[in-house]
Amino acid sequence: MGFAEKRTDYWRGRYKGATGKYESVKDEAGRTVRFSTRRKAEQAADEAEAKVRAGILQQLAAAPMTFGAYANRWYDRLDLAPSTMQNYRNRLEEHLLPAFEHHDLRAITEDEVRAWEQRERALVYAESSIKSWRALLHLVLADAQSDGLIAANPATRRRGRGKRAGRSQKRAPEKTITTVLGVLLIAERLALLSGRDEEFVVCVLLAFTGMRFGEMVGLETRFVRHDAIRIEWQLYELDTGELVRCPPKDDSYRTVFIPAWLAKLVREHIAHAAPKPCTCHGYVYTFSGHRAANKAAQRPGPKLVDVARRAGVAVGTVSNVLNGRVSVSDGTREKVESAIQDLGYVRGAAGGELAAHQRRSGFAMWLFQPAVTGRYPQKAPLLPRPVPILGEPWPGVPIRGRNSTLHADACWLPIAAGLTPHGFRHTYKTVMEELGTPAPLMDDQIGHEDGSIQARYSHSTSKMVATLLDGLTDLWVEALDARRRMRPGSPVTVLDRLLREKS
Repeated sequence: MGFAEKRTDYWRGRYKGATGKYESVKDEAGRTVRFSTRRKAEQAADEAEAKVRAGILQQLAAAPMTFGAYANRWYDRLDLAPSTMQNYRNRLEEHLLPAFEHHDLRAITEDEVRAWEQRERALVYAESSIKSWRALLHLVLADAQSDGLIAANPATRRRGRGKRAGRSQKRAPEKTITTVLGVLLIAERLALLSGRDEEFVVCVLLAFTGMRFGEMVGLETRFVRHDAIRIEWQLYELDTGELVRCPPKDDSYRTVFIPAWLAKLVREHIAHAAPKPCTCHGYVYTFSGHRAANKAAQRPGPKLVDVARRAGVAVGTVSNVLNGRVSVSDGTREKVESAIQDLGYVRGAAGGELAAHQRRSGFAMWLFQPAVTGRYPQKAPLLPRPVPILGEPWPGVPIRGRNSTLHADACWLPIAAGLTPHGFRHTYKTVMEELGTPAPLMDDQIGHEDGSIQARYSHSTSKMVATLLDGLTDLWVEALDARRRMRPGSPVTVLDRLLREKS
């Protein structure tokens, strides 16, 4: 509806024009009309806006617009973060357009929206997903209403309508967390699965900082300090495989304070890995990928499989030799090393080149889930299966290659079934709660924002930080002691050194 706006010595009427922008009431000559009272300005603005709406409705009657046509126009005029644009596009293409694409915008009713939602629920989609799809539908139709294309938004959910009393049908499942000892054991398995100490450092850093996965992937070496990690960027992976360098989620820029032992662990990793600027962004990142880079197999030069054929062994055996694992006999090791020398194979070149960055799906499927559950997830045509391992040295060394399950003599038990990399944020928050950390410091560490009045008058102090870091250190030492009692050494080099150091 129109409104009156006070100027120096007069009122002017303001109303929403056909383009959606506010305009002033003007006379036939195009001059702004100056009204003597507020009431007269409001009445004139309402009349002008009514004429605009009537004109729009006449245009619609002549050429009705479908939901699909409007959704395309709506999406094209957005200018949001790449991750948000991708999410909106996926939800439109996969869930909204199949149901409403050819519907006239004016013909979509509340009953149709409700029926669509029930069909999605019958397909056993998560309630949180259905809620996000309906929210996007509401957003698109709300803009259509603002553009004057529809009179009311049929996706608006009226409070309490059609809801069973006393039940919450949209509650998300409880998030799985673990203990500090669980973090240590998972980190060890991650390193064993990848064949590198780097994944051990990644796991411990995620669990003791509450960093998001994208923030870990996008952590540049220049933001690693002697007592803290500075979160300035993240690398967000799009469906196309492109990793976009963008600000952290919700602009949660922050400095995460870390214990001295963790800072030392990260600095030692950087010194050992000596990372170089990546070709995709040109920045030096702390961590790299654990699998071959895209199209690495098509590049010239000897590959891992060539070494395996020359030595007459499995590819997994060559990998074990390159990773320094003790499960390979001396005779086999000599054959592999001879083949490497004959072929001139260089790890990190041609087919051995590793991806510059960790990929979320690959990390979760081939490293994280096998580490926390002891089983590889389903990946067509393969079914879920235990990780085949050699039981000695404890906790077991994963074996790969042809007939690896026949050579295995043990498998891993679950540590925290249901845990995800994001679950480490929940774990870190829970640990801080157990240590009695004040709420302002917890929010600062994990990147949350409390908009309450109480939060405005509460601040973190150096004493709070010191108390938290001391508590985290005590928990880490306790976890190392517990792991040492299980077995004093480890096949993982970095953990073996930590276990042999005096507490």
